[in-house]
Amino acid sequence: MERLFDITLQNRNALYSILTKTPKELLLKIPSGYRNNIWWNIAHVVVTQQLLVYKLSGLDMKVADQLVDKFRKGTVPDGKATEEELDAIKGFLFSSIEWTQEDYENGVFKNFNEYTTSANVTLKNVEDAIAFNLFHEGLHLGVVLSLEKVLLAED
Repeated sequence: MERLFDITLQNRNALYSILTKTPKELLLKIPSGYRNNIWWNIAHVVVTQQLLVYKLSGLDMKVADQLVDKFRKGTVPDGKATEEELDAIKGFLFSSIEWTQEDYENGVFKNFNEYTTSANVTLKNVEDAIAFNLFHEGLHLGVVLSLEKVLLAED
């Protein structure tokens, strides 16, 4: 499991770099042919990890419900990002994975509510959720890189 956490943190480093180096107006812009923006994708991976790992384990999530409601699956960007939201997500990119690893190593995840994802993958335990989350985050990093390429070409 340690390797999965390490790879997830590498993915989060890439997202953090994009989040901190991209001008806010480009983070929020939705190019033609896309349904969301860089900002939504980055915040979405933070929220989804909490839902998959903590919520499905019957535990309290460590991110605010307002962020979950704004960035969970099925939501769309509202074209806004407050400085508080940006700062919160920047911090959660790393702390949420560090907390998860610590909680996993301390045996906090005792229960799990089986769940079949929209990718038709059934998660039966927290290990499945952590592994699937890495796959999910890789998909969104790919989307973010695609958005970045299109936005830079337009700019």
